[in-house]
Amino acid sequence: MAPSFSASRSHGSIVLKEFVSISPPTPRCHASTIVDTPAGLVAAWFGGKHERAPDVGIWLSRKPAGGGWSRPVQVANGRQPDGRSLPTWNPVLFMPRHGPLLLFYKVGPDPAHWWGMVMTSLDDGVHWSAPRRLPSGLLGPIKDKPVQLPDGSIVSPSSNELGGWHIHFELSDDAGQTWHLAAPVGNPRHIAAIQPSLLYWGPHLLQAIGRTKQNRVFSTWSHDGGRHWSNLALLDVRNPNSGIDAVMLRDGRALLVYNPTIHGKNWWNGRGTLAVALSKDGIHWRRVLTLEHTPGAEFSYPAVIQAKNGLVHIVYTWKRLRIRHIVLDPKRL
Repeated sequence: MAPSFSASRSHGSIVLKEFVSISPPTPRCHASTIVDTPAGLVAAWFGGKHERAPDVGIWLSRKPAGGGWSRPVQVANGRQPDGRSLPTWNPVLFMPRHGPLLLFYKVGPDPAHWWGMVMTSLDDGVHWSAPRRLPSGLLGPIKDKPVQLPDGSIVSPSSNELGGWHIHFELSDDAGQTWHLAAPVGNPRHIAAIQPSLLYWGPHLLQAIGRTKQNRVFSTWSHDGGRHWSNLALLDVRNPNSGIDAVMLRDGRALLVYNPTIHGKNWWNGRGTLAVALSKDGIHWRRVLTLEHTPGAEFSYPAVIQAKNGLVHIVYTWKRLRIRHIVLDPKRL
């Protein structure tokens, strides 16, 4: 079991700050995801020599209620039938209301040429099915978790980077067994956008926000449960070409985890600060908490959920060396 890294007293809302693994199994790691299951928390990420290396696989750790994080294990890799090894990318964990637990990830030489894979677990992440490739044209959730609507349908936020950056949405009416594409998202302003994060505001009303090359977070709205979407627009929220994640809290507020900076001359700059913002309407966001601030370092690719007990769990890349886990009490935000 991995002990807690440190309990932070820097802000009253932070309940716990720790690393998922004190001794990571790989030299580099990135793009974590987290889910709350009946047996406790499950986190996953990709790790290997470095991003794009053929040895990069999907690693997973579990944290039972009252316990610590288990030793990470590799649950997927990019080994091909012809013997080649390709890197894996961007795992996303998601638990539909009636299960099973789903693990989506990508395999391929780069984001322009990867494909989507999915595995299932019937015991909250202890054992996994053989991986299955998603049908052509479908990639699964590209970085952030899907949302399940009251009628049981699932909306998955996705994007592709072949011939430019384009977001899209994939829909399932049978708990994730089959998927189909939603209508294309209009983009008359030619915003370069990927990696949507979904917010459910009420009956049939969804918002997607995410990463752009324009130094601001994008936004688009659906009034019919994700089947059709408004034209892409830019919010007054800084974004340095880096992944974000958001979650709708049970008190009606939306919570965003993001890098509140711009990237400047180099696209990878601006990831040295990671922050939390809140909104009551999805348009106006107020920064309320700084999680990390070390100029020149990288704290990126957050994933955020609200657990059954009401606490908010955030995992993110810590300098590409470890995955950090922070627990917040949203009542104190």
